[in-house]
Amino acid sequence: MNKFVRTITNPLRAVLRVVSPKAYVKLQYKTITGNKLNLENPVKYTEKLQYLRLYTYPKDKLVCKCAGRIGAREYLKNIGYERLLIKEYGIFDSFDEIDFDALPTQCVIKTTHSSQMNYIVWDKFKENWKKLKRLFNRYLRTNYGRKTCEPHYSKIRPQIIVEKLLLENDTTPIEYKIHCFNGKARSMYIVTGRGKDIRYTNYYIDWKRFDASQFNGWKSADKDIEKPANWDEMVKIAEDLAKPFPFVRVDLYNINERIYFSELTFTPAKGTLKFDDEKADYEMGEWLQINTKKN
Repeated sequence: MNKFVRTITNPLRAVLRVVSPKAYVKLQYKTITGNKLNLENPVKYTEKLQYLRLYTYPKDKLVCKCAGRIGAREYLKNIGYERLLIKEYGIFDSFDEIDFDALPTQCVIKTTHSSQMNYIVWDKFKENWKKLKRLFNRYLRTNYGRKTCEPHYSKIRPQIIVEKLLLENDTTPIEYKIHCFNGKARSMYIVTGRGKDIRYTNYYIDWKRFDASQFNGWKSADKDIEKPANWDEMVKIAEDLAKPFPFVRVDLYNINERIYFSELTFTPAKGTLKFDDEKADYEMGEWLQINTKKN
């Protein structure tokens, strides 16, 4: 959808999200993937994600908790994985509460109730704090779950969390995004070059390439990515975190063989993924078992 059409239709889509989320999701799915969405008998991975998005996850209290950054941190502490948490400098209800003098020169400022409303502070002495305040005030006012039609986000209290900026060789580290289906890690994609030349490279969990699952036009890395020496530990962590959920993507970092937790994502890209090869959608759909009867 081009920018002009998007601008014209935005008000109509905003109304549809409220009046009929199901109709909105069906329209969104058709527009992005080119396929009709089957919610009555979902077979493909992306169809099952839409079902979870609309009917299952909004009712799941643990999902609604763990989709938020603070809730996810509490979840890791409760199951014995506190050691994976990135150092936190504070949690705030408003931007005005942040004591910038107490912060290190570099840090990351994130909202707790969304997936993308973040900001990297590379040098606090060069930041325009007034501009940043306006940005985060807007973020805090945003009902992210309503905006994206992912209702589980709407149940998270909007706050700000400030964390340590993780760096690897003076740049943002590689991200390992592990897809877990009914508690079993099956596949992943690895994000490299964020902020410069970003690439998404897809693998099965045994580190064989899974190029069919490349999605939404993203490019993969030019060379294969080296498997970490402690990869088996990363897989175990992902599966431990994923046990209670039908599907979740567990995002981890691995810096000098130290593993850090990033976030849990229950509906990646809102489930509207257009794969390079549709057979990947069916293959991943076979991995995911969901209960459609109770809804």
